Amino acid sequence: MATTITDIRIPADQFPLGRILREYPDIEIELERIVPTRREIIPLFWVATESEQAVEETLKKDPIVEEIVPLTRTPDRILYSVKWSPDIDALVRAIVDLGVDVLTAEGTANFWEFRLQFNNREQLSQFRRTCQGEGIDIELLRVYNPMMPPEEGPLSSEQADALATAYENGYWDVPREITQTELAALVGISDNSMSQRLRRGVKVAVAELLYGTGRRQDRKSTE
Repeated sequence: MATTITDIRIPADQFPLGRILREYPDIEIELERIVPTRREIIPLFWVATESEQAVEETLKKDPIVEEIVPLTRTPDRILYSVKWSPDIDALVRAIVDLGVDVLTAEGTANFWEFRLQFNNREQLSQFRRTCQGEGIDIELLRVYNPMMPPEEGPLSSEQADALATAYENGYWDVPREITQTELAALVGISDNSMSQRLRRGVKVAVAELLYGTGRRQDRKSTE
């Protein structure tokens, strides 16, 4: 199954670094990578702030932080290594346990944005279900398949994702196993956006199935 990449946004207080450092409104954080080991999880991240000493003290005092080490320094920011305890929050645990690749992650005192790479649809579906079950408020910004540019297929990546997610969660079953509102919350978009993606996606898929690429007929001309 093809690789899928998603861009998501979450409130800062639902990610450990955002929650710990939310009292510093000027702070900018860039996650370098997350290194899971047998006993702990070690994130490497850059911090840009005018409150360097206070930030370090805040990190050291947090219960989930077992150790913090400044690795390198530039004129504008510092690279830290932190050992998190195994009792880390649900988002990080889902990323680590499911083997999701974090391509980029940047945050402020208000929110964090992640670019995540999933090996297949099942991995993405499991991640979404886990986050929903843990009450993590995910906003989907973008979803795409890096191996298939949008112009090479009739469906946009967002439409294909909406249709596939609906299918995987029983939206097309009779009776339905999930409502449109629940489906939108699972994906991380508004109810109206989900409605539009489903309608447009179904229209394109039916036209492609019945008429093929480049041979879609005008509906009125066939009535």
